[in-house]
This record gives sequence, structure tokens and C-alpha cells, in this order.
Amino acid sequence: MESSLMCTVFRLYLQEGLVQWNKAFADVTCKPAKPQVSRPQTIRITLLRPFKELSENLEGSLCRPQRTKWKRRPSCSGGLDTENTPNELIQQWSPPHKKFLTSAKGKENEENVFVLARPPRKRRESSAGLCWDSLPDELLLGILSRLSLQDLLRTSRVCKRWNRLAFDESLWHSVDLVGKAQLDAELGQVLSAGALRLRCPHTCIAQPSFKSAQKLRVQHLDLSSCTVETSVLEDILSRCKHLQNLSLEGLVLSESIIHSLAQNTEIVRLNLCGCSGFSPDSLAEMLKSCTRIEEMNVSWCDFNNLHVQAIANNVPSSITQLNISGYRQNLTMEDVKAILNRCPNLTNLDLSDSVLVTTDSFPVLQQLSSLRHLALSRCYQIHPASLIDFEKFLNLQTLGVFGLIQDSYLPILCKGLPHIQINTQPFSTVARPTLATRKDRTLWGMHKNQRLKLLQSV
Repeated sequence: MESSLMCTVFRLYLQEGLVQWNKAFADVTCKPAKPQVSRPQTIRITLLRPFKELSENLEGSLCRPQRTKWKRRPSCSGGLDTENTPNELIQQWSPPHKKFLTSAKGKENEENVFVLARPPRKRRESSAGLCWDSLPDELLLGILSRLSLQDLLRTSRVCKRWNRLAFDESLWHSVDLVGKAQLDAELGQVLSAGALRLRCPHTCIAQPSFKSAQKLRVQHLDLSSCTVETSVLEDILSRCKHLQNLSLEGLVLSESIIHSLAQNTEIVRLNLCGCSGFSPDSLAEMLKSCTRIEEMNVSWCDFNNLHVQAIANNVPSSITQLNISGYRQNLTMEDVKAILNRCPNLTNLDLSDSVLVTTDSFPVLQQLSSLRHLALSRCYQIHPASLIDFEKFLNLQTLGVFGLIQDSYLPILCKGLPHIQINTQPFSTVARPTLATRKDRTLWGMHKNQRLKLLQSV
């Protein structure tokens, strides 16, 4: 009886508590917002303990703010009062929208995610605490000076500073490009770097790239038997003002090139063997300007008798070695006597393949006290029996008479001239940059810098 009564009372109070709660909830939600936001009123049921705990749970569920990872302003943490908050404040304190990474479309790029940004990489410091950038230029130049030519060109691609140091003129004293079949822009880079000695014979040379009109520092240049256009050769030689040794053997020249050679008044050795394309007047002008020439090779050029006369009448007296062979009937005895009178200090003379040279030249040749090497090969006007007269040439060391005597009579002549070596030098060495008998590949007797090895490929 008592238990049923208690259940009835409990049910009545529970219904009354729910009615009061709904009324309080309706008052809160429908009441307009006040200027100052305040906490909502709580519902208290003080009949029994169960109803008190129920009201406390309801109060907590309504008034306790939800826990989120986004921080809210204190004025907006009051639960339901945020419904009357201006939209600007709500948007200002709302979390930002998520940004999705854009991936490349296509099946082939499904696994390749496009990265919008990447933090800058930190420089790795060496374990020893030493950085290349901290080294002075002088120390880096000392390191680069020990590299080969190929490695030196590779280091020039590292950075701007190394490119500047790699092309410093102190590293480019001597460059040997033997074996390089094609030279395009490389020749211009090497010459512009300040090379003093350059050797690139038997090479196909295209238009070099010169970045400025600055004059070149090259002093010793070997372009023997190169395949090069006359215009390209003019461009190179027009920039040269300090040439001392030059070899253009086998090339087609021009009036402009000979005029450029005349500007190099310090030239000492000149090899024009087998050249063509210039007049006797330009040749005479060059010989008058270059008064310091000591060795000159003008053999087998496309000369006529006027060219030979220009040489005989204008050859400088400083000449000590002269090769004027191969002119058949264009070299007369008058030309020979004029040359010998102008060049009293000759030590090496080659008159081979000149059919007009006779024994009448012997008395004039004997007056050359410094003469050491003489070549009269295939001078068919000289009788073999007259060769014994060279016993009077006490200072003569070598004699070339190929084609004048048979091999069977050579031992007899050698016995009659014991102080002279006969037919031991089949090729002339006058003004030639590299001797065929030497394997060290010197350049006019100067050893190339051992740091610069042969460039087979760049």
C-alpha cells in the first residue's frame, strides 16, 4: 500500500518537474538578447533528492560549454546566447576552412602529390667546420692550378665564383689541344682566358666566340694544317699584337692577315710553309715591319719570282735560320747572293729544290762563318764531284744533298768529309713548332706546363 503510494507521488513530481523544465527552456530560447550576455537561469527542483540530481544533470547538459579544440571568446562561451551574436563575430572566431592539396590529374600521376610549399633547406656544415666560401681566392687558385685542363673546365660550372677563378689568366699559361678534332666556342674561351701559348694543329676550327673586342695575350700560336676559313683566321689574328712565335703552315692567307702579322713587331719565329693568298707587296711590308725575326720558313709557298725577290730584298738582317726551298726556277743566283749579303749571321740555310743554284754560290756560302747546317737537296745544277769542296767549310756540321748522289757513293763522300754529317736530316726544322724527332711535344723548344694535359674531350 505504501509502496504504491510512493510510486504515484514519484510519478506526479516527475511530471511536474518536466513541465517546469520545459517552461524554463522555452523562456530562455524565446527571450530577446540583452546588451550584456549572462548565463542562463538554472532549474532547481527541491522536492526530493532524485529530482535535485535530475535538475543538476539537466542544468549541466544545458549550461556546460562543449569542449572543442578551437578557442572561443569569453562572451561566446555562454551556450545558447551565441545564437543572437552578430555573424561578423561568429565568422571571426570560427575555425578556418581546410585547404586541400591539389593533386595532379591522370592515372599516371595518382601517386605523385603536388606540393604547394616546402621549407627552405638548411646548409649542411662540414664536420671540420670549414666552408669553401670562407677560403680566399689566392688559396683556391693554388688548388685549381694543380688540376688538369679537363678538370679545370669542369670546375668552372660549379658556381659563378669558381667560374671566375677557373678562367683566371694565371691558370692559362700554356694550353695543348692536340687531338681535339673540332673547336667551336672553346678556342675563343681559351684565348679570352689569357692563354700565352696555344697549340692546336690539324684541327677543324669554326667561328670562335669572343665576348669583347679586347686584344689577346697569346704570344706563341701553332695553327699548323688547321681547317679554318680565312675570315675566322682574320678575326683571330687581328686581335693578336704580342705574337713571338707563329706557325700557319699549309693555310690560305689573305692581305688582311699579312697586314695583321705586320703589327706584331716582336715576332721571332714565323712559319709560312705552304701558304698562299697574298701579294709580294704585302709580303715586303711585313718583312720591313718585323725586324726581329730570327727564324723564317717560307718554303713551298705559292710564290712567283716577284715573291722571291721581295724576300731577297727585304729579309731582315736578324735572320739566323732561313728555309726558302721549293722554288725551282724562281730562285736565281742573284737572289741567293742578295740573301747571303743581307743575312751574315745565318746558321741554318735550306735552298733545296732550286734548279738554278750552282757551285758559284760556294764562295759566298763559305763567307758565312756561323753556318752550321746547309741543305742543297735536288739542286741538280751542282755536280756531285764538287761536293768535296765542302771540306773547306770547317764549321759546317750537317749537309743535305738528297738526290744529288747515289747511295753507293755516299760512304765515299762521308769518308772525304769526316767532320760533316751527310743526309742525316730529311726534314727541315726551321721555325717549326714541334720537331718530328722529339716525343715530348715541345712548342718551339719550350716545355708546356705539365699541369695542362692533352685535351681529348671536354
